[in-house]
Amino acid sequence: MHIKVLGTGCAKCHSLLKNVKEAVADLKVDAVVEEVNDMKQIMQYSILMTPGLVIDEKVVSSGSVPNKEALKKLINSALQRKEV
Repeated sequence: MHIKVLGTGCAKCHSLLKNVKEAVADLKVDAVVEEVNDMKQIMQYSILMTPGLVIDEKVVSSGSVPNKEALKKLINSALQRKEV
């Protein structure tokens, strides 16, 4: 699993990155968590607001900071899509 946090380095972006890392650790998921700060790369995902969250190249959130429980649900949903 590859998770990307898209953002310019703002406080919300850092908060989302922290929450994602904690959710991944809690779930014991084998995932690469990457912070993407390059605007050209961020623009490829067609999000209107940062921070953005991309799981396995699918945008699952933008413009907000989901809490850890919401992130766990998003990660589990992505894992279920992989199994199908």
